[in-house]
Amino acid sequence: MEPKKNPKANVARNSALYFAIGLAIMLALTNFAINYKTYDKEAIDIGMINMDEELEEEIPITEQLNTPPPPPPPPAAPEVIEVVEDEVEVEETVIESTETSQEEEIAEVEDIEIEEVEEDVEVPFSIIENVPVFPGCEKGNNAAKKKCMSEKISKFVGKNFDTDLAGELGLTGRQRINVIFKIGKDGNITGVRARAPHPKLEQEAARVINKLPKMKPGMQRGKAVIVPYSLPIVFQVQD
Repeated sequence: MEPKKNPKANVARNSALYFAIGLAIMLALTNFAINYKTYDKEAIDIGMINMDEELEEEIPITEQLNTPPPPPPPPAAPEVIEVVEDEVEVEETVIESTETSQEEEIAEVEDIEIEEVEEDVEVPFSIIENVPVFPGCEKGNNAAKKKCMSEKISKFVGKNFDTDLAGELGLTGRQRINVIFKIGKDGNITGVRARAPHPKLEQEAARVINKLPKMKPGMQRGKAVIVPYSLPIVFQVQD
């Protein structure tokens, strides 16, 4: 059975397109109505600004004061020149000539005496050619004399040093005193210095070393020289 209506005469087939077009037209009209503005032309007053009136400025009239110049300075006092008579006699310095004449005697070289200045030379005990000789150590070579001297000095110090002094000073335990002295060119002891835990011990060590007997001085190249010598003194304090 065939339909009675023509399919092209169906109005509903483009309804969606028509709806979209109508919606777009309504939105455009609504937007135009919202943004539309009106102004009251009579209420607007556009005035002209006259710039010449504001640029005019009243300048105050000032009066220039003419100050008088400062007074001139007083005239300087005239210098008083005192005339002094030249009564002081000036002695002239006579420069004598340093040239010699044929009649002047010339000193011969033999007439001039030159004194030799002996220098205090110190030679260490370990490298001296001939060591100082302690009394009783005259025999043997240098090594034997050194050993004998060390033994004699140690025995002398042990006999004369007051070891009870450390206990009286309140010191306990092992005590060590370092002593340095020099054997002079004449064999006497000089320049004694000591370092100990207490000044009293230093004084006692210096006293004992200064009592050492006179020795035969050390010799270096046939001349007597000063020989430094160091000696440690070690002892135990009995509790």
